Amino acid sequence: MSVLALQLAGPLQSWGATSRFARRTTENAPTKSGVIGLLASALGIERGDDAGLAELAALRFAVRVDQPGARLRDYQSAQHFDTGESMPLSERFYLVDAVFVAAVEGPAPLVGRLHAAVLAPVYLPYLGRRSCPPSRPLDLPDNHSVHHDGDLESVLARLPWRASDWHQQRHRARPSIDLTVLAEIPPDSDRASTSPVRADVLRDQPLSFDARHRRHGLRTIRTTTVTVPNPHAKPSPAAAAPVPAHDPTTHLDSA
Repeated sequence: MSVLALQLAGPLQSWGATSRFARRTTENAPTKSGVIGLLASALGIERGDDAGLAELAALRFAVRVDQPGARLRDYQSAQHFDTGESMPLSERFYLVDAVFVAAVEGPAPLVGRLHAAVLAPVYLPYLGRRSCPPSRPLDLPDNHSVHHDGDLESVLARLPWRASDWHQQRHRARPSIDLTVLAEIPPDSDRASTSPVRADVLRDQPLSFDARHRRHGLRTIRTTTVTVPNPHAKPSPAAAAPVPAHDPTTHLDSA
């Protein structure tokens, strides 16, 4: 198996999993359905192509939270194009100034195709919604995107911290930083019984993106942490010279 890692950074991101009607929320990190949709768009897979989607949905998925960002709520209004009638007021939520490293694990030929598509996408990528374009290339610098050694967890544990410089400098007093990793546990895996960390269930396993019958299944996620170096950490101060012993009463002995 091989791993494809992508950096997801932008002024706005929105990764909905249970959004309905006029209230569109966002998860705290990219969803599998959102990232698989991004990759499907890069390959040029149409929304109604469930067979093409199934190949991507079978990939194992994980995401590392390098910079959590802040939550923004926005109110939006609209009018019907033909009648001019006002549409219901909608409430949209976004993540502001967030940075993530998302990764998928699968067969090497498929990972190679996905990497080539990310470099030259058929359709432009966006971070959850069309109004959220990325501010950086999805491809990681220094050939860090494609890995043929290790699984999702080991790759995310050794990748450099991708947070913005200003965010890293806020933590310059710390030589290393703990980052949250949300990794998918396949249903047939024995990790669920051997891993001591907490597991959650989210309905964002993509089954169909067809607008007529969009469907998502459940998947299990385990939350862990990895420790990465902080490139903006202050150097350790030089050890101070020991203070010489001093007894101010020694001159009294001669009396």
